Amino acid sequence: MIGDPVLRTPCDDIVKVDDRVRSLVDDLLETVDDEGRAGLAANQIGVSLRAFSWNIDGEIGYILNPKIVDLSEDEFQDGDEGCLSVPGLYFPTKRHWYAKAIGTDLEGNEVVVEGEELMGRCIQHEVDHLDGHLYIDRLDRETRKKAMRAIRELSL
Repeated sequence: MIGDPVLRTPCDDIVKVDDRVRSLVDDLLETVDDEGRAGLAANQIGVSLRAFSWNIDGEIGYILNPKIVDLSEDEFQDGDEGCLSVPGLYFPTKRHWYAKAIGTDLEGNEVVVEGEELMGRCIQHEVDHLDGHLYIDRLDRETRKKAMRAIRELSL
């Protein structure tokens, strides 16, 4: 939850796939496989490694060591965004319309995850987590003040 230092610390690259990493991927996939969950970063479950899972339009997947390699330059979206680490609160968050990330799977094969709208938002949101940022960091000043007030009221 917000306030836990693991959410504000950049995650470490995964340098060796072992049983711990395999278990992490199982946990990420199992946890994201619930209605209303679009994505989940490893640090949201207390593991400071670069990995996230997604559940968008019935497609569930994961990526290790993701790096965003492309973003739409001129097209943006400004829809409501929420986060499992800031439960129940949604605020308009500006994101690029399209995003593309490259990483690997458990066998070391290249994984490319890309998409527009919700998938684009998910990629950016989850990589932000892995870099130690929350979506509330991207809010405009007035909206961020409202968000911080709402977070304090919920005692998160």
